[in-house]
Amino acid sequence: MALLQISEPGASPQPHQRRVVVGIDLGTTHSLVAAVRSGVAECLPAEDGRVLLPSVVRYGAGTQRAIGWKALETPENSALAASNTIASVKRLMGRGLADVANASLLPYALVDQGGMVMVQTQQGLKSPVEVSAEILATLRQRAEDSFNDDLFGAVITVPAYFDDAQRQATKDAAQLAGINVLRLINEPTAAAIAYGLDNAAEGVYAVYDLGGGTFDISILRLSQGVFEVLAAGGDSALGGDDYDHALAAWALQKLGKTADTSAQKTAAKNAARQCKEALSGLSNATQSIAIHAHPEWVFGPLEVKIADFEAATAALTARTMSAVRKALRDAQLDKVDVKGVVMVGGSTRMPQVRRAVANFFGSEPLVNLNPDEVVALGAAIQANQLAGNNPGNDLLLLDVIPLSLGLETMGGLVERIVPRNQTIPTAMAQDFTTYQDGQTALALHVVQGERDLVADCRSLARFELRGIPPMAAGAARIRVTFTVDADGLLSVAAKEQGSGVEAHISVKPSYGLSDEQIAKMLQDSFSTAAQDMAARALAEAKLDADRMLMATQSALAVDGDLLSEAERTTLAQLMQTLHNTAAASHDPAQIEAASKALANGTEAFAAARMNHSIRQALAGRTLESL
Repeated sequence: MALLQISEPGASPQPHQRRVVVGIDLGTTHSLVAAVRSGVAECLPAEDGRVLLPSVVRYGAGTQRAIGWKALETPENSALAASNTIASVKRLMGRGLADVANASLLPYALVDQGGMVMVQTQQGLKSPVEVSAEILATLRQRAEDSFNDDLFGAVITVPAYFDDAQRQATKDAAQLAGINVLRLINEPTAAAIAYGLDNAAEGVYAVYDLGGGTFDISILRLSQGVFEVLAAGGDSALGGDDYDHALAAWALQKLGKTADTSAQKTAAKNAARQCKEALSGLSNATQSIAIHAHPEWVFGPLEVKIADFEAATAALTARTMSAVRKALRDAQLDKVDVKGVVMVGGSTRMPQVRRAVANFFGSEPLVNLNPDEVVALGAAIQANQLAGNNPGNDLLLLDVIPLSLGLETMGGLVERIVPRNQTIPTAMAQDFTTYQDGQTALALHVVQGERDLVADCRSLARFELRGIPPMAAGAARIRVTFTVDADGLLSVAAKEQGSGVEAHISVKPSYGLSDEQIAKMLQDSFSTAAQDMAARALAEAKLDADRMLMATQSALAVDGDLLSEAERTTLAQLMQTLHNTAAASHDPAQIEAASKALANGTEAFAAARMNHSIRQALAGRTLESL
């Protein structure tokens, strides 16, 4: 009789085998990857032990590129590198050139191509999706190295205020990086998952998320494993970067200087950021920090007090609090109803931000979790559940869409079908009719936003319903259904109820990438795949060589007297050859050959050491005692 392996719905069919899944926080300034190991969510470190990966990509000559910390290293040609070092690309995701605020402050050039913003580099035009894919691929590799296994999938976080185009661009970037997206979830919701499960919190909480490039505020109700988002708001073009720019502008004005070139803009922003971080560690408003950068004609030195920094950025902090008040109104709650405020994002370390939140809610915000890591940790917990790795710990996540979805009607007006802050996944429908006698087709224009005029909202897609039987105006009944999935992505269907004629579109925003574009980018990525594999093989070969040299050196230090002078000379020559080859060669095969030669050369030594150890262990022992 055959036995069948059965499992609970959503659980792994082989309970002893866990799927490798992670949570990824794709941030404006830094990105992280986290996973649940031994029942605990933790951020995965790189080889150097650091968990934070700067969200920066520098494009060099040919196909060379540096990602993360390496991209921040100062190269020989710093002026050229500044214009090819792409940071804060998250602010460009799903945007057109007209949508990008303060584009002139960026050290790299932006170009409009078919309604989508592109970045000019010495390797040609790069889309924000491509740049983000480089960062995601690095995190995917880190995860696979950590588990020594292929990645099954990932939960990727996005700002709560990301619209459909920005979410689709994020999903495109993950696909380009070879990552299976289990779900996109809002960053504040991910933070609430991590905080709620760690602290067994219940009640209404506000999540104040101020990152490097985006600000989100979410009002959530936590109750017995149910995370219900009551309202979400914020500003996808407000973050720590703007505090840096504001402080840099203030300092330049005080000094009577300007930053015109890419190198000058980068130096000014970096100096301002360093000053901001130093000031955030002070407690007295009269204390000051010297702000300066090279070259001297760009910045300072200039003494900056905490009060100066707060005055220069007061308008930005006020914008965040305005969004907080709006989110509370949307949730139909008063600030006294909020049990606590969870602070998320590295920018919440600024004292003026924490003080503004404390003054508004009348209590100190909750800062007991690392604001840089909490989003990734929450995403990892959600990924672990979606993969069926922990079916006993049920978690129900009720997220919302940030902006209303609707159709253009006559006169350029918007008819909202799905209101903002609607819980997802959801499907909502509304009936429409024809405008003219004998009309056999209907053009549908899908938009997103809160304004009443189409011109003030974001265009998402256009499609047509054809084959409507000729009727008098107003006689046809056309039902349009909007379906929003758990990722917050939209599909729209239109059906004439009488004839059954229908049309359907999975909304692919004009600011996203078409399937053909993604396919081409995947094909293009093959050209650098060989380079990446070669670089990885070289690094591994050098690491193996170092280990071999260290092991041999240690053995010689302990048992070198077991060898003759000639044998020691031979081993020394083999070791020197391996050392020189590993230092000079860029061919993994050469290094591996030198390592193998040393391994073969030490076989007799290893046997002699074994025999010596056995003799020592048996010395003075009789056969009977053994």
